[in-house]
Amino acid sequence: MRIQQKAQQQGFTLIELMIVVAIVAILAAVGVPAYKQYMDRAKFAEVITASGLGKSAVETCFQIGHAATSCASQSNAATSGAFNTNVVTSVSASGDDTNDKVTILATANSDIGGATYIMIASKSTNGLVTWQQPASASTCIAKGYC
Repeated sequence: MRIQQKAQQQGFTLIELMIVVAIVAILAAVGVPAYKQYMDRAKFAEVITASGLGKSAVETCFQIGHAATSCASQSNAATSGAFNTNVVTSVSASGDDTNDKVTILATANSDIGGATYIMIASKSTNGLVTWQQPASASTCIAKGYC
């Protein structure tokens, strides 16, 4: 009579390892693009912040009573050299004295696809300044950055 010994399992089978690799690949395929989108949005936040100095300058200038072109010049002076050129390509302002409006345009570098952030300040008759972001002009809206 023979005595049969039970064989103990010593590791993982090839099928089990391939299943784990497949699961990791699926998670990576979903996670990497989501992470890239998250990082691009975080970088674009710096573009939005870079335009903040110009926006403050425009609001102060409008409340003092200056014309839109003068406020645009003050905005350009406030933002000149005040941003990280590794992320932000440019921040510029232009004024329209006829309509009492100042447009601030901030552009990201090519790492973020060169997306633009545009804000338009309108001065009302009572001195209030309102900001609008035109959906048709700002490319950051379509990309989901702002």
